[in-house]
Formats: sequence, C-alpha cells, structure tokens
Amino acid sequence: MQWNGILANTLTYPFLLKACSCLQMVEMIHTQIEKNGFLGDIFVPNALIDNYSRFGGLGIKAALRLFTVMEHRDVVSWNSMIGGLTKVGELREARKLFDEMPEKSTITWNTVLNGYVKAGEMEEAFQLFESMPQRNIVSWSTLVMGYSKAGDMDMARVLFDEMPVKTSVPWTIIISGYVEKGFTKEAIELYDRMERNGFKLDDGTVISILAACAESGSLAMGLKVHDSIERLKFRCSVAVCNTLVNMYAKCGSLDKAWSVFNGMSKRDVVSWNVMLQGFAMHGHGREALCVFERMKKEGFKPDRVTFIGVLCACSHAGFIDEGIQCFYAMEKDYGIVPEIEHYGCMIDLLGRGERLKEAFMLVNTMPFEPNAVIWGTLLGACRLHGATELAEKVLDHFKLDRMDPGNYSMLANIFAAAGDWDGVATVRLQMKSVGVQKPSGASSIEIDNEVHEFTVFDRSHPNFDSIYGMVHRLAQDLKRVAHPKDATLPVEVGELMI
Repeated sequence: MQWNGILANTLTYPFLLKACSCLQMVEMIHTQIEKNGFLGDIFVPNALIDNYSRFGGLGIKAALRLFTVMEHRDVVSWNSMIGGLTKVGELREARKLFDEMPEKSTITWNTVLNGYVKAGEMEEAFQLFESMPQRNIVSWSTLVMGYSKAGDMDMARVLFDEMPVKTSVPWTIIISGYVEKGFTKEAIELYDRMERNGFKLDDGTVISILAACAESGSLAMGLKVHDSIERLKFRCSVAVCNTLVNMYAKCGSLDKAWSVFNGMSKRDVVSWNVMLQGFAMHGHGREALCVFERMKKEGFKPDRVTFIGVLCACSHAGFIDEGIQCFYAMEKDYGIVPEIEHYGCMIDLLGRGERLKEAFMLVNTMPFEPNAVIWGTLLGACRLHGATELAEKVLDHFKLDRMDPGNYSMLANIFAAAGDWDGVATVRLQMKSVGVQKPSGASSIEIDNEVHEFTVFDRSHPNFDSIYGMVHRLAQDLKRVAHPKDATLPVEVGELMI
C-alpha cells in the first residue's frame, strides 16, 4: 500500500494492529502512528491499548504508559485499560483506575467483577456486586459462576434463584457447578426444571454440562443429557459428539463411547484423539493402537495430542517396543518434534518396563531442562522396581520439586520396600523440616445419582458405622481365604483403606 503511494489513515491502523502476532510488531506500528501524528484520534490510541493488552505483562506496561499520557480518554479507553489489567491479574491497579474513572458503564463494573471472580476473591466480588447501580444478566451469571467455582453451591443457588431474568447461560453454569461438585441429584432436578421452562438445548449448554460430567465422573447426568439429545432429535455438531465420547470414556463407559464414535457421520482429529485416549486411560492398549491405525487409514494426520495418547496407551499396556517405535516415528514420519509431554510419556513407558537406565539416559539427553513432572515420573519408576540408589540420585542431584509431598512419599515407600527404616525416618524428618505434608488420597463412587468421596479413616459420611462394619467383615473374609490359620488376627481398617 505504501509502495503504491497510498497513505494510511485512522481506519488503517486499528485493522493493522489486530493482525500483529507479537509485541514487537505493535511497538513498531505505535512508533509509526506517533511519527505520522495519528495519536490525536481517540480510535487509534484505544486500538493500541487493546492490542498491547493481548501480550501479557510487558504489553500491559506499554498500554499503561500510553494511557497515562493520553490527552483525551473516553469510556472505551478506560474499559480497555481496566480490562487489560484484570487479564494479567493486576486487580489492585485495575481497581484504582476503576475508582478514578469519571463515568462508569455496566461493562466497566462487569469487567472488574469478572476480574475478582477469576482471582477467586469472592468477598470483594460480592461487595462490588452489591454496590452496582445496575445489574444485567452478565453480572448475575458472573457471580453465580464465581461461587460455583469456589465450591460454595449454597450461595451460588441463592443468587441463581434471585436472578430476575434467566437465560440458558446461568442455567448451564449452576447445573455444571452441581455436577462438578458431585451433587448429581440437584443437577438433574435443575436440568429437568430448565427443560420444563422451555429452554432449548444449544451446543454451549450441552458441551459445558457434559464436560462437567467428564470431570466429576457423573455418568447419570451424562446419560440424562444424551437422552435429551436423542429425544429432542438435537443436531449434534462434531464438537458435541466429541464431548459425548470424552464423557463416556472418562466415566468408564467405553462401550457407549465407542458406539457414539462409530455413529458419527463426520469426525475431526479431536474425535480420534478422544477415543484413542479413552482406550489408553483404561489400559486397553491394543484397542488404542487399532484406533490409531484406522485413523491413519482414513486419511487423518496425527498431531502432538495423538502421540501423547498413543504413548500413554503403550505405557499402560506394557507395549514397550511399540511405544519406542511411535516415539521415533513422530518427527521422522510426521514432522512432529517431541515436546516435554512426549518425553514424559516415554520415561513412564521405559520406567514401567524396568528399563530404568534407558529412562535415566533419556532424561539426560532431552533437548530441554527436565521439569518436576519428569523427575517425579522417574522417581515413581524407581519406587515400582525398588531402585533405591537411583531414587536417591534423582532426589539429591536434580531439580526435583522438594515442596511436592508426593515425591517424599514415593522415596519413603522405596526405602520401606528395601527394609531401610533409617532411610524412611530421614525422609520423614526432611518432610517436617520443609513443612510439607502429604494430603490423603481420595476415592469416589456414584450411587443413586450421588457421588460419595472417601479418604483414609474418613468418618464424615453419615453411614460411616455401616461402611466400616462392612470393611471389617470383608477384611476377616480376606484373612480366612489368604491365611485360614490366622483368621482370628485383627485387621486394621487402614490397611484396606490406604
């Protein structure tokens, strides 16, 4: 354009700024804007602030410098600057500008409210909500979402019930919140109410609720949504079908996941990845590899996520050689350079296969610095095979996260398996000295549309007497089967619960 002698105007720069892919490009255009004298038009500096805000902390600093020297500001200028600050978590600075802003719009209030909610500062969010001169559906939905994410479903429900007007968005938020927290009965009750009130399903609602089902393992709610899809003859997009497959796979219903997958008229790479990972996570390595082969035959090109699924499948199924072959085929055959996640899968694969020296060598030859996950994976392999010396080397000589209680727990178990009780005591002392404590592991089960969670020696469940009574009886039965002569010996409940 410039070579042809056509000069830029105030409409040119906002479009040009949107096309910038890095901070340096925005800065370069900013220089040209100043040189050509276009900062006086409010639309141009507003566009600069908005685009600077896309590039993290450094971009926000540049935007704030520009905002400070602007002679004229409008509502868009203030909203863009406040919105940029909330995106990078600079809530104090955002609130300062908010308080200084001469005339606030509803968008301004909602922007700051959303910033507090995303930061989990619900007390400040509620105070701001209470002081709002006007609230719209976004204001109410944002606060309901905040309390849902914080796990305070009672407060979320109070606000939801008080909403003067409801759209499908707050219904989706509150139902997903109940599902994520394991309150399946409440979620189903609200879902039925939503349908009775005439709200039609859309992709956003279906995907959000099914994603929550996958996260919490709530199969009953997932089945409810799938039943609505079929009953209402809802036209499922590829994204909805992918979410259905993922939900069934993560809830352990692989037959249904496979049925939905095979019934899809159209698939994308995500479809194949979700099905492949579903088989992988449940240890069906052979089926996962069959999906991988079928994917390639049908003309779909594997991506980095595909190979994470393939390597995990090989690791869980013990297909060491197949996994190694896939790892080296990534770059050679598909041009996909292995990332740290792929190396983590490979180290897990070799570790499970008792090829610890190869795993250790791979860690040392990685093209980037190993992170805590990599070292933790290697430490877990050491525990699995009782490699005490290598475990000590991993913990003492490399950058393992010493604040992660799981690492200490694994090392203590390695020493215990080797009979080194002095080593166990030393690790326990180290845990106390750095102030870390291993959280109790938890198990969950869904019964009658309700998810129950248990930890070691947990007595919070209302039926814990009956539960522990059954555990004791099971323990005695196991003793009789394993050691008939010692059937009268007491069995600690903790031995079964850990």
